[in-house]
Amino acid sequence: MKHYVSAKIHGVRVTDKSVDYNGSVSICSDLMRHAGIEQFEKVQIVNLENGNRWETYVIKSNDSRAFTLNGGGAFLGDVGDKCVVICYSMRKRFKPFDIIFCDENNFVSQVMKYENS
Repeated sequence: MKHYVSAKIHGVRVTDKSVDYNGSVSICSDLMRHAGIEQFEKVQIVNLENGNRWETYVIKSNDSRAFTLNGGGAFLGDVGDKCVVICYSMRKRFKPFDIIFCDENNFVSQVMKYENS
């Protein structure tokens, strides 16, 4: 078994941050559904503004277009920062998946399939 990328949200913007939360990242349910990311799934967050990269888990947000850095992750980005969310899964071989690209308001602007070529 190997670790392969299984889901990716690219260009999502931080809408809020909350240090006084127990951890995780909150992502709007619409983006989670499009990317195939489930609540409590482990993700890697990459902040494209400052290069910070960390692992956490996802909590579904019912706030439309929300992407909130919680707990310690709130120190790793600012509102408006552009980030990438990456999920990995253990598999015997690579399985194609969709990359979700976001516009500046966290709406899906493009979907691209990653395939093993």
